Amino acid sequence: MNVLSWIVLGFIAGVVANLIDPSPAKGGILGVIILGIAGALLGGFLGNLLFGVSVTVFNLQTFLVAIAGSLLLLFMGRVLNKT
Repeated sequence: MNVLSWIVLGFIAGVVANLIDPSPAKGGILGVIILGIAGALLGGFLGNLLFGVSVTVFNLQTFLVAIAGSLLLLFMGRVLNKT
């Protein structure tokens, strides 16, 4: 995927993850984009490692993996901030 696709995917996945999360992260539009892109990378890595799912094109599978990765990042951030 090209850079613009990653930014769009990251933005949409970050927004959806913030909507799903009961206490959404604060960080503005840039924070949402970074959360979504990092979530897509984490989700893609874990999806490929565990299930053989790759994040190479913009489709529903990629979108769901990005959202799952974003939610995982939000969860990990909260766990690490509590300690």
